[in-house]
Parts: sequence; structure tokens; C-alpha cells
Amino acid sequence: MEPNDLLPCALQLLGRIAIPPEHIRDIIGGKKKQLEAFNLCDGTRTLKEIAKKAGIDQGNFSRTVDRWKAHGIVFSIREGRESRILHVYPLSPE
Repeated sequence: MEPNDLLPCALQLLGRIAIPPEHIRDIIGGKKKQLEAFNLCDGTRTLKEIAKKAGIDQGNFSRTVDRWKAHGIVFSIREGRESRILHVYPLSPE
């Protein structure tokens, strides 16, 4: 195991301690596509890829991600020229 493999584990653990799932659900809203998009924010995809896969308009999703960032439930990580979106932890569908 590489040290970088521990970073996502630490982030998810701290995220769960600091922000309960109910609070994240309140921020995301009740739409299925929004939850799917949030869970796709696993650090492997760009904003454009997530919007396309979740079936959400890219412009609307960009504003949504800005709101999520302001609430501290996602953040951007730079990888070369691209920015990838990472959630604090995924949510299970209910």
C-alpha cells in the first residue's frame, strides 16, 4: 500500500466524523441525478465527465459543484491540466 492510498481513507473517515450523511443529503437535495453525480465525484472524473454520466447539463452542474464546494462536501484536486472533483465520502441510495 502506498502512502497516497491512505489519503482517501483518511478523508472519508474525517468527513464522516465532521459531516453526517443527513447533512450532505440536505445539501445535495432529493433528486436522484444529483445523488448519482455526487457519488461520481470520486476523484477519477472531471466535472464534464460526471455531468455527462449523470445526465445533467454541464452549466447547471458546474454551479451545483460550486455550491457543494462552498458547503465543504466536495473539493477539486488538480491532476496536470485537469481538475477532478472529490467528495468527502459517497452516500448510499435510499
